[in-house]
Amino acid sequence: MSLLNRIGLDRPELRAWAMYDWANSAFWSTVVTAVFPEFFSSVAASHLPRGVATARFATTTTIALTIVALMSPVLGAIADYAGIKKKMLAVFLAIGASATAAMVLIGEGEWKLAAALFLVGNVGVAGTLVFYDSLLPYVAAPDEIDRVSTAGFAVGFFGGGLLLALNLAWIVKPAWFGLRDAVAGIHLSFFSVAVWWVLFSIPLFRHVPEPPRTLRRGERGDENPLAAGFGRLAGTFRELRRYRQAFLMLVAFMLYNDGIQTIIRMATPYGAEIGIGREPLIVAILLVQFVGVPFTFLFGLLAGRLGTRPSIYLSLVVYTAICIMAYTMTTATEFFILATAVAMVQGGSQALSRSLFASLIPRHESSEYFGFFSVFEKFAGIFGPAVFALVATFTGSGRGAILSVIFFFAAGGIVLGMVNVPEGQRVAREADAATIAR
Repeated sequence: MSLLNRIGLDRPELRAWAMYDWANSAFWSTVVTAVFPEFFSSVAASHLPRGVATARFATTTTIALTIVALMSPVLGAIADYAGIKKKMLAVFLAIGASATAAMVLIGEGEWKLAAALFLVGNVGVAGTLVFYDSLLPYVAAPDEIDRVSTAGFAVGFFGGGLLLALNLAWIVKPAWFGLRDAVAGIHLSFFSVAVWWVLFSIPLFRHVPEPPRTLRRGERGDENPLAAGFGRLAGTFRELRRYRQAFLMLVAFMLYNDGIQTIIRMATPYGAEIGIGREPLIVAILLVQFVGVPFTFLFGLLAGRLGTRPSIYLSLVVYTAICIMAYTMTTATEFFILATAVAMVQGGSQALSRSLFASLIPRHESSEYFGFFSVFEKFAGIFGPAVFALVATFTGSGRGAILSVIFFFAAGGIVLGMVNVPEGQRVAREADAATIAR
C-alpha cells in the first residue's frame, strides 16, 4: 500500500477535496484565531474601552454562529433537492472571500465595518463547510472515509499554518517586506487570506464531481427549490427517528465539541490571564498548526486499527488530561506542552467525528444532514464558552472554569457510547439502496 493510499489521498478527487481544507483553514487560523480579534480591539475599536470592544466582538461572533445554525439545514435541503452542492459552496465562498478581502478597508475606530465584515466572512466560511462536508461520502468509500476526513484536517492545519506564519512575519517585521507599519501588514494578511481561499478552492471545483440529484418519494422535481427545501426539512425532522444513531451521534458531538471549542476559543485569553506573554501565545498558535499535521494523519491510521469510536474516546481522555494540567499551569513552557497536547488530538477528534456521522446518514441527503451537523456544531461554540465565563465569574478565575470543561467531555463520551454504529450504518445504506432502486 502506497503512502498516499495509507493517508487517504491516492486519487485526484480525494486530493482535490482535501485541498478545500487547505483553502478555508487560512480564514480560521489568520482571521478567526490569530489576527483579527486583536486587530478589532486595538485598531477598529481603539476608541472603546477594552471590555466594551471584547463584548462587541463576542456579540458579533454569537450572531454569526446563530445565523449559520438557523440557515444551514434548509440550505442543505435545497442543495440536495436541486443537486447543486458545489454551486452553493461557490456562492458562500464568494460571499466569505469578498468580505475578507474588504477587510483592507477597515481603519482606526471603524468597529461597525469591522464587525459587519467579520460576521459576513464567518457566515460565508461556515456556509461552505455544510456543502464541503456533504461531499465526503461521495468522494470516499466507506472503508476509507476516516483516512480521507483526517487527511483533510491535516492538510488544513498545514495550509493554515503556512499562511499564518507569513502573515505574522508581515505584521511583526513589516519593514522587511516594504510595508509601512504593522497595520499595513494586517491589511495585507486579510487580502492574502481571500486570495489563498479562492485559489486553492479551484481543485475541488475542477476534480470533484457534482453528486447526482435524487428525489424523495412524492417529489416531482419541478417544485420551487425553496419550498421543496423547507418541505424536505420538515421530512428530515420526522426521519430523525429512523436515523436514531445519527441523532445520538449529533448529541454526543455537540457535548464533547462544546469542550473542544471552549479550549480552542479560550486558550489565548486563559494564557494571557495567568501571565503568558503575547509572543509565546503566538508561537503556541503556530505550534498547534504544524504539530497537528502528523498527528491528524496518525488518527486516520489509528481509526483503521482501533475503530473510529475508540479513537475519538482516546482524544477525549487526552482533552480531559489537558484540562487537569491547565488548572495547575504557571509557565510558558507548560503552555507549550499543553499546546502540543491539543495539537495531537484536535484535528483527529473533529475529523473522525465528521467521518463517523457521514457513515450514519443516507448519502443522497448528506447536505441537509450536514446542515443539522452544522447546527449542533455552532451550538457547541456557544454553550461551552458561556459555561466557562459563568464559572470564571463566580470563582473569580479561569482556573476553576477550565476544570468545568471536563463535564462536556464526560457527558459527550457517555452519549457516544450509546451509539450503535453498525446498526446506524446498516439503516443508512438501506435508505441509499432504496433510493437507487426507485
